[in-house]
Amino acid sequence: MELRAEAAKLDESDVLRDKRAEFAGYGLDEVAYLDGNSLGALHRAVPGRLAEVVEHEWGRLRIRSWDESGWWAAPERVGDRVGRLLGAAPGQVVVGDSTSVNVFKAVVAAVRIARSGGLAALDGGSGAGGGPARDSADESGGLRPGVGGGAARGPTSESGGDVAPGAPVDFGGGPARDSRSARGSGSVRGSASGRDGGPSHGSRPARGGDSGRDEILVDAATFPTDGYIAESAARMTGCVVRPVPAEDIGGAVGARTAAVLVNHVDYRTGRLRDLGGTTAVAHAAGAPVVWDLCHSAGALPVGLDAHGVGLAVGCTYKFLNGGPGSPAYLYVRRAWQPRFDSPLPGWNSHADPFAMASGYAPAEGAARGRVGTPDILSMLALDAALDAWDGVSIESVRAKSLALTDFFLRCVAAYAPAGLVESLTPAAHAERGSQVALRCPDAGEVMAELIRRGIVGDYRRPDVLRFGFTPLYTRFADAERAARVLAEVLTGGAAEG
Repeated sequence: MELRAEAAKLDESDVLRDKRAEFAGYGLDEVAYLDGNSLGALHRAVPGRLAEVVEHEWGRLRIRSWDESGWWAAPERVGDRVGRLLGAAPGQVVVGDSTSVNVFKAVVAAVRIARSGGLAALDGGSGAGGGPARDSADESGGLRPGVGGGAARGPTSESGGDVAPGAPVDFGGGPARDSRSARGSGSVRGSASGRDGGPSHGSRPARGGDSGRDEILVDAATFPTDGYIAESAARMTGCVVRPVPAEDIGGAVGARTAAVLVNHVDYRTGRLRDLGGTTAVAHAAGAPVVWDLCHSAGALPVGLDAHGVGLAVGCTYKFLNGGPGSPAYLYVRRAWQPRFDSPLPGWNSHADPFAMASGYAPAEGAARGRVGTPDILSMLALDAALDAWDGVSIESVRAKSLALTDFFLRCVAAYAPAGLVESLTPAAHAERGSQVALRCPDAGEVMAELIRRGIVGDYRRPDVLRFGFTPLYTRFADAERAARVLAEVLTGGAAEG
C-alpha cells in the first residue's frame, strides 16, 4: 500500500493534474492507458470542432471555406503551433501528408542540398545551422559523437563481410535490442544508373557541388518504414544506404555522406539520441541530417532551432493527440528553405498555385514542403487537440515524464520478482524518452492479459512490452497500477506493496 499512497501524493502535487480533465469523459478513468506513444487520447475540444467543420464550414460554406474558414492556410498555421513544441520559430513547419511521405521528401532534399553547394553556404557559412554546437546532454541524449571527418567505410554486413549491391537491409526486423549492441553495419546500393535522375527545381547543382557524396547513413535501429524509404531515396539518387548504430554516426560521417536519417527516440527501447551533438558533427562534415521526431515531439524539449537542425519530420497522433492518421509535419530550417528541392513538387507548393502553369516554380517558405490538397478534417482535428498545450511548457511535461517513468520502474522493481522482466530503457534521464520497454518472455500473451485487466500498453515482437507515458493525462496512480497488475500477471498472484 505504500506505493499506492505515494502515487496519490504525487498526483496531488502534480502541476499538470488539471490537464487530465480535458481528456476525461471517454472511459479514460476505466483503464490505465499507457499507449499514448502509439495513439494519444481524445481531447475534449475535438468532437465539437469537427462537428462545426462538417456541419458549418463544409456543410454550409462549402468551397468558400478555403478562404473564409482559413482552410488554405491551415498547413502553415497549424505547423506554427506544432513548431512551438519543437523549439521552432514560426514559418518553418508545415503540416500535411504522412510521416513516410515527409521522410522521403526530406531525405531526397537532403541529398540534393549536399550535392549542390553543400552546407557551407547555409546559415551564414556556419554549415552547422548557426552558431557552435551546444552541449545537449540534458535533453538530447548526452552521447557525444566523435569527430567524423575521416573517410567513410565501405559496405559491410553485420558479420563484417561485404554486402552485395541490391541486397536487402534489415531495418528493425530482428529481436528488439538496445542498439548499443548493434555494432555491425550493412548497405544496399540504389539501382539508379545516374545520380538524382529527376529534374531539379530551385536547387540546380552549384559550381563546386559535391557529386561524390553517395551514401545515406541510416539509424540501424530505425523504424522499418524509414529504412524502406531511405532505400527508395537511394535508388532515386544513385546512393548507397548504410545502416549505422545511432551512437556511432558521429564517427561514420565523412566525405561520401550525402544525408543522415536518425530517430530521436528509439521506438522499441525508448532510448533518446543526441540530437545536438549528432547534428553538429554531421553538418561539420557537410552532411545534412533528417531527424524523425515521432517519439519525442510532445514528450520532451527538442530544440530544433537551438541545435541547428536543418530537416525534421514527425507524426502528430502520439504525444500530440491528433487522432488516428492525423497529418504529419515537415520542418525545414528557414535558411535552408531556398535550397529545399522537393522530390514531390505539387500544385499546393507552387509559387502561384492557381496559375495552373505547366512549369513548376516553388513557393517561398514552409509552403515549399506542401504537395497536394490538404486533408482538412484530420488537420483541423489536430488543430483542436493542440488546445491541450495552451499554457503548458514543454519543460514541465518533460519533468513529469521523467518522474513518471522513474516511479514506474521503481514500482516494477518492487512488485515483480527479479528476473521476470528486464528494462531495455536507459536509467539515465539524458538517454530516456517517455516510454519504458521491458523484455519479457511471451510478451504478446502478457500484454493481452494486461489489456483484459485494464492496463493498456502494447508490445513488439518477439519479447518487448512497451508502456508510454503521456504527461498531460497519465497519472502516477496509473503507473503504480500498471506495475502491480503486471506483477500479478507474471506471478499468477497478487503483488504486495
